[in-house]
Amino acid sequence: MSALSLFVAGTDTEIGKTFVSCALLHGFARTGLRAAAMKPIASGAVMRDGMLHNEDADQLDAAATVALPPDMRTPFMMREPIAPHIAAAREGIALDIGRIVDAHREASTLADIVVVEGVGGFRVPLDETHDTADLAVALNVPVVLVVGMRLGCISHALLTAEAIASRGLTLAGWVANRVDPNMLYPDENIATLKQRIAAPLLGVIPHLTSRDAARAADHLDVRTLLDTLHLKD
Repeated sequence: MSALSLFVAGTDTEIGKTFVSCALLHGFARTGLRAAAMKPIASGAVMRDGMLHNEDADQLDAAATVALPPDMRTPFMMREPIAPHIAAAREGIALDIGRIVDAHREASTLADIVVVEGVGGFRVPLDETHDTADLAVALNVPVVLVVGMRLGCISHALLTAEAIASRGLTLAGWVANRVDPNMLYPDENIATLKQRIAAPLLGVIPHLTSRDAARAADHLDVRTLLDTLHLKD
């Protein structure tokens, strides 16, 4: 039987997709699931020990309980920390969605659940005609939306939820991540989003100075998420 799987999308870049993905991995592990992680496309890598390393991918590896081979975990890794389609073009790389789908299929045979982290926001270009929304559609898995709680997040979140629905994808839930500790009226913003997003709020992660994903997992309702994934499956 294939693993359960989900695609972690964000309202923007630098809003905690990796942090929340790692927290989900910890949460799944606590339920006894063998959890693997993919970061199919990563921009921003350095050579270490003879291999390219990306910080986000390394964090996912540390949180996962099933280690995937680097070329399966991240089929495409570029050196420059810039938009992936620009980085790929500069390095002569074609970001082939089919290759990622094949890697995901293989990963699904090795674990009980696979967390696939997107890159940037939900509609980051991959080439002249495709973006990360097309990747999510090709993977055909439910989406978890990470909302970075800061000024402007309501519109970003609602537009992203609308884009997810327009692609025929299931929004399995969303996570409010307190990226700005000085945001005014965060609870009121979250209440507004709860009224307008037709998917469960899976948790509110407070601003953690240590960025401890295991602690963040304490604030996530992975049981509700797993119920949704099982229903979709």
